[in-house]
Amino acid sequence: MADDVITLIQADHRKIEELFAKLTSGKGDRPAIVATLHALLTAHARAEEDVVYPRLDAHHGLEEHKEAEVLLDALKRARPGSPEFTSALALLALLVSHHVQEEESTLLPLLARTSGERELRDLGKAFRQRRQQELRALTVPRKARPASGRGGPTKTQLYEQAREADIPGRSRMSKEELGKALAKTRS
Repeated sequence: MADDVITLIQADHRKIEELFAKLTSGKGDRPAIVATLHALLTAHARAEEDVVYPRLDAHHGLEEHKEAEVLLDALKRARPGSPEFTSALALLALLVSHHVQEEESTLLPLLARTSGERELRDLGKAFRQRRQQELRALTVPRKARPASGRGGPTKTQLYEQAREADIPGRSRMSKEELGKALAKTRS
């Protein structure tokens, strides 16, 4: 079942592992790889939180996603090759590796045992749609980005401003909610 939620989650896990391998090797455009890792991990986590975790009551996974978000922010801010970058990368890779192992050995088998084939496909469809929605919001193509002063900031730009303002819950906010939360901090 290539379109079931378990297969989709595991495929994301393999892509994420590949990105960590590229970053660890030190080859390639590290800022671009970090941006891709950030978008995929964030979209994957939000899709799991919204579609899969409610079905499993997976509170521990939510905590690990929040820890990963903090480390992703540190990795994005750090200069590639710096001690801060190396440290954030090592901690994030360790956390994500543990999380993936736990999901694939405990949560996903539980989901497989407690769900029928049709439900797994339906969850897969919802997971894919939610992940794509987040990926589109986090990876706006360069030529589609508004020029400064026209069209307003993107969701990613608002998220970065919310991170800098230390607004709690920002990873789960829509673009509109980010804008409102930022407006409140400025008034």
